[in-house]
Amino acid sequence: MGISDLPTLNATLNGIAALLLLSGYVFIKSGRPRQHQWCMIGALTTSALFLVSYVIYHLNAGSRPFEGQGAIRVVYFAILITHVILAAVIVPLALVTAARGLWGQFDRHVRIARWTLPIWLYVSVTGVVIYLMLYQLY
Repeated sequence: MGISDLPTLNATLNGIAALLLLSGYVFIKSGRPRQHQWCMIGALTTSALFLVSYVIYHLNAGSRPFEGQGAIRVVYFAILITHVILAAVIVPLALVTAARGLWGQFDRHVRIARWTLPIWLYVSVTGVVIYLMLYQLY
């Protein structure tokens, strides 16, 4: 695997994280806390691997400009800007949420998880969308 393969790996890791987040949500809603815990630890691990891979790629390859013009360009940058802002927010939010769950502070965990889950899902899904727009659309 070379540096040029990392964007595809990154999108795959984002997609896996989204699936794990959704699975974890379904598990907790169906009364299966152990499965929920493993899915969320998996999502956290997958997202951490993504972050390492993302940094390695951008340190070596720099940025790739978006080639689209017109309305699609506006859509791309709207997605990208919200993605970047929320990606910065989700790191400490996910860590605090996970810590509260692992420490058994379930009332505090639930309160923050209600914010963490939709933001984390948005960041994971839009990460895949950005990849598709940058590397598959043009």
